Amino acid sequence: MNDKNAENKYLHVLPALPYPENALEPIISAKTMSFHYGKHHKAYVDNLNKLVAGAEFSDMPLEKIITETAGKIDKAPIFNNAAQAWNHAFYWKSLSPKGGGKPSSALHQKIEESFGTLEACKKELATAATTQFGSGWAWLVVDGGKIKVVKTSNADLPLVKGMKPLLTIDVWEHAYYLDYQNLRGDYVTAVLDKLINWNFASDNLGKQ
Repeated sequence: MNDKNAENKYLHVLPALPYPENALEPIISAKTMSFHYGKHHKAYVDNLNKLVAGAEFSDMPLEKIITETAGKIDKAPIFNNAAQAWNHAFYWKSLSPKGGGKPSSALHQKIEESFGTLEACKKELATAATTQFGSGWAWLVVDGGKIKVVKTSNADLPLVKGMKPLLTIDVWEHAYYLDYQNLRGDYVTAVLDKLINWNFASDNLGKQ
């Protein structure tokens, strides 16, 4: 008997939210969280487990699956579900009921070096989030030692482009449509002003 398979070492599970489903109200409603986390995020995790069962990726951790399948057309279903599972887990941590405000001094200094001011950084994040055509993500990343804003489509993520993600904003419609309908900009502004988790970004900046 293969003990590694018996232990299901890399059976992917839906990570617990870092706060209750209603903790982000009124910016993001408990109803949105129930659908977004409990149905969309869960579906990506469940689909991934089905897709990799008994396959060459069944004994790989999530990030390894993402990097091994990125850009491979025949592996697109696996990549999409793995990346979306990762993206969503990262997104929940990018938000906090006590978010907004200002970053720590170290992150604030790096932001000022790259953007001039925190407000300029937030404006660039907002622009990326609101101008992303269709579904996707806006990211604050470290690239070549400099903090930048990038946006990605669908399941794509900076991780496969050699960039270190610091935080993200989900701009798939299911992230905001129940609360904001077609007013994506209002959702993005509210998230940046009230929920964005600069502490999480600071922790990611400090990781080597």
